[in-house]
Amino acid sequence: MSLGHAFSLLVKPDRTWEAIRKDAEPVSKLYIGHILLLSLIPAAAGYYGSTHVGWQIGDGPVIRLTATSALQLTVLFYLALLVGIYIIGRFIDFFSATYAVKGRQRFGTTLAAYAVTPVLLLGASAAYPHIWLNMFVGFIAIAYAVYLLYEGLPILMNIPEGRGFMFASSVLTVGLVMFVALLAISVVIWSVGIGPVYTG
Repeated sequence: MSLGHAFSLLVKPDRTWEAIRKDAEPVSKLYIGHILLLSLIPAAAGYYGSTHVGWQIGDGPVIRLTATSALQLTVLFYLALLVGIYIIGRFIDFFSATYAVKGRQRFGTTLAAYAVTPVLLLGASAAYPHIWLNMFVGFIAIAYAVYLLYEGLPILMNIPEGRGFMFASSVLTVGLVMFVALLAISVVIWSVGIGPVYTG
């Protein structure tokens, strides 16, 4: 039911979060049925867009990456998505005690995986790397992912909405810190020779 939940979240989030809580998948099944598959969408789209379509700055030439360089960056990006979702999920589980979440069931990775679904699905726009299109689609995807986080956390954790709002804000802060850390790691990786290599 992972992919079914992913698409129904976009149209009826409240009811879907309730169904996700009821189904309570183990993390391994969640990765196999949801995260591994959906994370391929932005990764594959980015590879295609950067090698076959390319992008253009002003009236300059079309810029593309070599297939080898794009593949390296695609693999690193894909792994970063998989690890990032898991780490945020673990942070959510860690914060659960602070926000008095009851029960043994841990929904951290589940929440992280499903909340980021709009970003993964709309990552398909990377197949056409046009800066304004990608910024517009990215803004919509991130805004809806944040909405799903705030909407789904109190439902999954079975806590009052007020406490859920504070909890979700903490999770969002961790996500922003991880994003900045990822940018810093990218600079380090590029400095050791795994940066983009352009054609021509």
